Parts: sequence; structure tokens; C-alpha cells
Amino acid sequence: MNVIYMHSHDTGRRIGPYGYAVHTPHLSRLADEGVLFRQAYCAAPTCSPSRAALLTGQWAHCTGMLGLHHRGFRLHDPERHLAHFLGNNGYDTTLVGVNHVATEPEEIGYGRVLPTKGAEAEYVAPAAAAFLNAGPREPFFLDCGFVETHRGRFPAADELDPADRPERQRPPFGMPDTPPTRLDSARFATAARRMDRGVGTVLEALEASGLADNTLVICTTDHGISFPRQKCCCSDAGMEVMLMLRGPGETLRGGRTLDTLTSQIDLFPTLCDLLNLEPPTWLQGRSLKPVLDGRAEQVNDAVFAEVTYHAGYEPQRAVRTDRWKLVRRFGSRRRPLPSNVDDGPSKDLWLKAGYFEREAPGLALYDLWLDPSERENLAEQPAHATVREQLDQRLSQWMRDTDDPLLAGDVPLPAGAIANAPDDLSPKDIFRKQGSA
Repeated sequence: MNVIYMHSHDTGRRIGPYGYAVHTPHLSRLADEGVLFRQAYCAAPTCSPSRAALLTGQWAHCTGMLGLHHRGFRLHDPERHLAHFLGNNGYDTTLVGVNHVATEPEEIGYGRVLPTKGAEAEYVAPAAAAFLNAGPREPFFLDCGFVETHRGRFPAADELDPADRPERQRPPFGMPDTPPTRLDSARFATAARRMDRGVGTVLEALEASGLADNTLVICTTDHGISFPRQKCCCSDAGMEVMLMLRGPGETLRGGRTLDTLTSQIDLFPTLCDLLNLEPPTWLQGRSLKPVLDGRAEQVNDAVFAEVTYHAGYEPQRAVRTDRWKLVRRFGSRRRPLPSNVDDGPSKDLWLKAGYFEREAPGLALYDLWLDPSERENLAEQPAHATVREQLDQRLSQWMRDTDDPLLAGDVPLPAGAIANAPDDLSPKDIFRKQGSA
């Protein structure tokens, strides 16, 4: 099979196939034709660590990508990237648009990088379509990355699609219904429309090229949406991702919806199974093929997530089962870092309301069935002591098994990397300081 890996920035599951009133008809079509995972989660709710985990099949701290690539973090072993692996197995590897794990795409295994004017869908999708229409050498791996719906690329208020009226928007779960949050939601909705049009352009070119019947399409995003208490948090809203697969054969067709608990590090071993390739020894995820084949309902009884650095240092580790979530914060700071929340109207609202002055618990236990908003910390309640101890032991064992650097104490910045100070209000503050130095 050929493989197309389409991915967006900061989309979470806020698209039509997951029940949101966001106009994404091409993503809905992909879900209707393929397989949609309702309980898919990233391995790290921050950009480069999430992508590194998905594309190497390892937990982020095992890859070396403990923070953002453009701020100086690097993969320990670029040859473990999926593009390298597929290239070594006879695939023609091509990148167009976002990668966010390497400065030089050739370093991580891409034989070709398609030039574009920018990383927006309006530029990336036509380049990908031209590649498909030109009759590429098979088998190919096409990595197609859209910068939407990253907050830095939200349209301005006067650039909204006419249908995305702010006064008709419902803000994300957990956000208050106010004019600033409705405007934020409208801007996201228009960005999602633009991304969805790019998805449509690629899928239409795939059909027109005659390659669709022998191509596996993977569509996902890096983590949750860029709103407070979502991106860069180990909340479900930060960890949740869209995930759809479509390909040849009954197991990858039919508009099926699966509730299997899934981590994005499971994608690499799943690909190995689907492509009949011997999996490399470093993989830490589990293949989803038994679930796709109907031989199993679950391959995971828990998934894990981590944050170390984003704009600033805010180390967290989490374990999630179907019902329970345990989150442990490390280090001495207990207040959320403002710089780890992207600037925007929703952040401004929470900043004025005092959110960043509130204490965050060092250890939190949530009942996700009775408290899906993760507001009631049950960690100190005697009735839940057994669950807390079991999950805390499970999390500690995972950290030991994967040689998590947090076990040795605070994780220092690598040489050449940069991070915001704890009380910086904006991720841009570090660049302002550098400019004034």
C-alpha cells in the first residue's frame, strides 16, 4: 500500500465527524468511508513531542523531543523516524508542509520536499495534489502537514467565513459562553474550514489519479485545541485527537466507529502490520490491527501522556484508563504557566479572571465518567484511595520502564534550547527580551 499521512495543528476532535458544529464535509466523508477512532489520544499534548512520539513509535521523553523543535529540542536518533523506516523498506518518501520535528527533512528520511509558498492548506494541498496527479513512483509515503488550526494562523475577525458568525458559536467544552470565547470559536471554525478544503483537494486528487484503491490514508492532529486548559495540559481536552484511517479492504472501509483506547504511538506498529513490514525493535506502542480485524475490542487498558517543556517548563505525567485519569505535576511550581497557553481572547479572559493565580494540585485523580470536565480532584478522598494507589503505581512503573528523566529530578534545558521564565505572560516574551538584550 501507498501511505498518505495528513495532519493538522491543534485541532483536537473539534470537527464535524465528532459531533461538533464545525463545517468539515471532507473530513466527514473520510470518516464515512473509513474507520474513525473515538478514543484516540496523543502521547504528549504539545506540538513537537506529540509528533515525535507518533512518528517514531516511542514516548516523547524516549525520543529526546522533550520540548519544541524550533526552540532547540532534537531527536536523539533521527533514523527512527517513520520516513526513514519506510524509505529503508522501498518507499518513495515525500514531505509537503509542516513537519515540526527537524530543520532538515532529509535528516529524518524524506527523499523529496515539495516547495510551497507557505504551510497553509491553500498552498500545501495543491502541491500534494500535483504530486499525486503526476503519477508518483509506488509505493510512496506522502507526509502532508497543514498549519491550520494553529492559533497563530487563525483568521482575523474581518476574515471569517460568513457562516461562522461569532454570535452563533458554542465555545469549547469548559469555556464560558462570552463574546471573546465566541469570537475565538468562530475564528477556529473558519480555520478548520480552510484545513478541510485542503483535505478535500488531496482526497479528490487521490481519486482522480486512480491510486485510492491502493492507498492507506491516515488523518490526525498533534493534540487538543489551543484554548486554556486544553493544549499543553494532560486533560482529555488537551490529549484528545481526531484519528481516521481509510484504505483497501473491509477492515479499513465502511464508515466504522471504534471506541478502543488508542495512543498515537500505536500508529507506527499498526502500519507495520498493515504493510506487512517487520516492526523495528524500538517501538513502544501496540498494533491496532487486532481491533481493526475484529479479533479484539482493546489492545490498551491505559494510555499515558506527558508534558515537560512547551514555551516554559511545566512537567506533568498522566495515565488514563477508560474511566479514570491520574495526573502528577513535578517540580516546585503549582500555578499554571501563562506562557504555555497561546495568546488570544479566551486566554485574555482567563488572565483577567485570575486563572493563572490558582494552585494546580500536585496529584490529581478524576472520575471521567462522572466528571468529564476534570474539576473534582478525588486524590485525597479515602473512598478512592485504592484507585489512586493503583494508578500512581502504574504511572511510576511506566516512568521507570521508559527511563523517564524526571525520575532524576528537574530536566535541564539542552544546550542551545530556550524556554520562557515561569511568570512570563506570553510565549512571545522570551523573544521580546532577546530583542531588547
